[in-house]
Amino acid sequence: MSKPILQLKNASIFQGDSLVLSNVNVEINKGDFVYLIGKTGTGKSSFMKTLYGDLPLTEGEGNIVDYDLKHLKEKDIPFLRRKLGVVFQDFKLLTDRTINDNLLFVLKATGWKDKTEMDTRVEEVLAKVDMKTKGFKFPHELSGGEQQRVAIARALLNNPELILADEPTGNLDPQTSVEVMEVLQDINKNGNTILMATHDYALLLKYPSKTLKCDENAVYEVVQRKG
Repeated sequence: MSKPILQLKNASIFQGDSLVLSNVNVEINKGDFVYLIGKTGTGKSSFMKTLYGDLPLTEGEGNIVDYDLKHLKEKDIPFLRRKLGVVFQDFKLLTDRTINDNLLFVLKATGWKDKTEMDTRVEEVLAKVDMKTKGFKFPHELSGGEQQRVAIARALLNNPELILADEPTGNLDPQTSVEVMEVLQDINKNGNTILMATHDYALLLKYPSKTLKCDENAVYEVVQRKG
């Protein structure tokens, strides 16, 4: 059996001094596609932030892509984030540069040096999200769905072991949400593991998969009814 990519045992998640989630036990394995659902304010974002080192894990155990979250040092966080791809609701693209330069910026920041290799990698990830011809454009010249595709491409740059998608369709209309979801499904079929926070229940019905729910300070797996 391969080791889980993400494992939390009896973990408590805090935002400052206030307890957001308690006694969290979660396991995600390579190749999984897992939803994280729950109403606004139930702790989805705090859960995600703990996974990429934005909030410290102070109680319980947590391992993600071979990093121990409980003993994560400040200097380890950039290296942890290289093994994760994070997709945000509001894209977080740099507005003053082209799509290609957005992606090159991330590669430089994560230690890539060879210009040819960098250009090749940018082309590869844009091709995966069907945006290969848009690299010369600026973010404001793209639709919301296109910007989110670029954000997904950016998350793929360093071949992450796990992609954390935090409400990736939250700012998109239903049709565009489906298109972005198709991209994520394809990436998952290619072997990438994905944890996606969402409150878009239509997507869960259309693309059923393992689902975790945040509710009343707890996280538990929801069994989806068939049919």
